[in-house]
Amino acid sequence: MTNMVWFGVAAVIALAIAAFASATAQGRTASAAMDALWRQPEAAGRIQTAMMLALAFMEALTLFVLAVAFGLPAVIR
Repeated sequence: MTNMVWFGVAAVIALAIAAFASATAQGRTASAAMDALWRQPEAAGRIQTAMMLALAFMEALTLFVLAVAFGLPAVIR
């Protein structure tokens, strides 16, 4: 098997790990935010802002993995 095939396998595995980790982290973040809202409803605005910012960073990290997986083969050639 060629190096590009191995790179494709590695890219798929990296994307799978990034997607799984991101989904798990986003679920835990949303759960913690709902718990915080239940305990302290008067802080809903601040909690929601922090949660959305954290979710955006998690999603951006997953998209960076996707961009690297698609962009790196062009650099390798």
